[in-house]
Amino acid sequence: MTDPLLTELHELALEAGRRAGALLRDGRPDDLAVAQTKTSAVDVVTEMDIAAEKLITGFLTEHRPHDGLLGEEGAATPGTSGVRWVIDPLDGTVNYLYGLPTWGVSIAAERDGETVVGVVEVPMRGETFHATLGGGAWLGDRRLAVRPAPELGQALVATGFGYVQARRDHQAAVARELLPQVRDIRRGGSAAIDLCDLAAGRLDAYYERGLNPWDLAAGDLVAREAGALTGGRAGERPSGELLLAAPQGLFGTLQEFLERAGAWHD
Repeated sequence: MTDPLLTELHELALEAGRRAGALLRDGRPDDLAVAQTKTSAVDVVTEMDIAAEKLITGFLTEHRPHDGLLGEEGAATPGTSGVRWVIDPLDGTVNYLYGLPTWGVSIAAERDGETVVGVVEVPMRGETFHATLGGGAWLGDRRLAVRPAPELGQALVATGFGYVQARRDHQAAVARELLPQVRDIRRGGSAAIDLCDLAAGRLDAYYERGLNPWDLAAGDLVAREAGALTGGRAGERPSGELLLAAPQGLFGTLQEFLERAGAWHD
């Protein structure tokens, strides 16, 4: 990278992600999902989520006090530098609760409204995905590239489901319609990691409705820098209404299918 600001933001995001990932990994009780009541277990996860966000925001503010912050757990300051950090301190909360390894820390930096740095730390896999705008996507020191676009019938597609029952019902209906048309469907439980797995060639496509900015900011950049196209409905950017990510050659076919299936409805 030749842009000193991007270099600085990238290094800070990597270190913040590493620290928060270690906190979450080492601070999780081994018996979290089995030895405690449901309510107390969820409370522990919430406390860990909040602690991770405080760690990240404290670290970033120490080094760049004039930047803006937007976090899942309530961080919201506008800043004056033109840089804003978009943070999901624990993406894949249910996986974390149950002791599944697919959870991570997602940190993105925006400059003048454009995402320029993305880091997704996946502690239980020992993986760090990272990207800078125009600098490619990486898993550690390995450069990433999406798989060549397959025919729809050979595509392995990931998706996710919301928490509201009415939305889940409609998402299930869309998935039922899609399933016979593709190789198979996966549901990993972390939008950030699904986008990174697409970038790493482990998936052919990913779509979901109902995501927040912190769910997709870092992973979207990683996927795009690995060669994926990302968007929402035709002609629109990714949003809470719909996010679709896939290589060119598959993207349009899936976008048309999701449009016909009304995937943006609840």
